[in-house]
Amino acid sequence: MRCTTTLITLLTTLCATPVLAHSDGMAFDASAFLGDPQVVDCTLEDGTASTCFEFTVAALPEELEIGPFCPATLDDVGGLWQWDGENPGLYRLDRAFFEMLDAQGFTFYDDTGAVAVTDIRLDQPTADHACLSASLAPDVTMTIRLPMEPRMAQAPTPLGTVAKVGVGLDGVPIFADAPSVLERDHLPALDVCGGHIDPGGWYHWHATATDMATVLENEGVEADCAAVVQNAAAPFGFAFDGYPMFGSTEPDGGVPEGLDACGGHVGTTAHGETYHYHASQSFPNLPACLVGVVAQDNFATTAAQGIGAANPRGGPGGPDAGEMPPGFDAAAETLGVDPETLFEALNAAGGPEADLSEVAATLGVTEDALRTALPARR
Repeated sequence: MRCTTTLITLLTTLCATPVLAHSDGMAFDASAFLGDPQVVDCTLEDGTASTCFEFTVAALPEELEIGPFCPATLDDVGGLWQWDGENPGLYRLDRAFFEMLDAQGFTFYDDTGAVAVTDIRLDQPTADHACLSASLAPDVTMTIRLPMEPRMAQAPTPLGTVAKVGVGLDGVPIFADAPSVLERDHLPALDVCGGHIDPGGWYHWHATATDMATVLENEGVEADCAAVVQNAAAPFGFAFDGYPMFGSTEPDGGVPEGLDACGGHVGTTAHGETYHYHASQSFPNLPACLVGVVAQDNFATTAAQGIGAANPRGGPGGPDAGEMPPGFDAAAETLGVDPETLFEALNAAGGPEADLSEVAATLGVTEDALRTALPARR
């Protein structure tokens, strides 16, 4: 295949073996990759034949410190959560927050003040309302594809719950909003940098972590994302459509102007005039949609479950791992689909964090019908 200079100039120095991180800071950290990145033939989701930058990353970068997530008791302080019920906003996971939720009918703790915490990589919650905090599976890897020649889609693609947004320059995947407690009953806690561990055992962002200081100040939350260098003007990563993502300011510290509905515009970067996304100053500070066309099969993981799993059979572990939970046969019959089809659609879309609108579209049913038919999520 003939070497070309397109998006790869933003990502790497092309036509070198191995492909090396670009020296101007726009490229991925050299330590992000497991093995040598590759340039491969790929197909975009609009059917266009293209080439993609393909690379594999670890479940967690070696030097990245994550947490805290769920507090053990009301006297402890955990990570963050964007509450969308009464008194909405970004909160620390502390006594005041959980007591506020209790007043709204969501009780996450017992009479002793112990918070119900579940490791959803290994088990399902038994409490009506549990704080979810998955454990890391260090051997899990993810393989990611980004188009080398970004192309605008005919219309932007909205990013729903847990939708794939992109990948950070440190190799950490980036996903859209975490599931709402109002819809799922449980709370998949985020750490103070806006990330958490997937049920498959790998860490991912739900925020532009390099600009969390701006968000925390704007939202009036006392926290410090010390694990990631804070710089509102810095590049953060690349969206799955191949366009770069930056913090909430221009490189010179100015306010971005003329942003579109996705939070991006064409402007001057280190690589000339190019389309790029900017973080917002409120949580979640990610693009609301993607303007470009993503590659097919752009995210795969060796994890046994969760988003991108090759064989997403069964939910979180325990004695019944690999078995469909009670009630799925009845739900499938109600929806007029095969139970295996229903179960695999849920797991392929994220398991316990599945975006039900995505699952409904896969199954050809309405989201309301799907929610009504499914057994209660515990």
